[in-house]
Amino acid sequence: MSEAIDTNVLGEKIVNVLKTIYDPEIPVDIYELGLIYDVFVNEDLDVKILMTLTTPNCPVAESLPMEVEEKVKSLDEVKTAAVEITFDPPWTQDLMSEEAKLELGML
Repeated sequence: MSEAIDTNVLGEKIVNVLKTIYDPEIPVDIYELGLIYDVFVNEDLDVKILMTLTTPNCPVAESLPMEVEEKVKSLDEVKTAAVEITFDPPWTQDLMSEEAKLELGML
């Protein structure tokens, strides 16, 4: 590779991919819902995503993290991708973006 990849630019691409993934029960993407706590990209282009679910008993607890991992891995620049689920802090509606709250009629 003759050109170094800017990890900040890659981070933005990852966020754009995350915005294409929707919670099946709520018509808002997982990024705007506040389910993504952090995206880490190291110099080797390994990606780690720290995310939560709306509840520990979420019906997509198995499939949603896999979908996130697969879609992020589909980016050419990404070498590996891993999703870590956490419930600390637990998800609340306060984590939703203004856009998501508006979409759901909460504003």
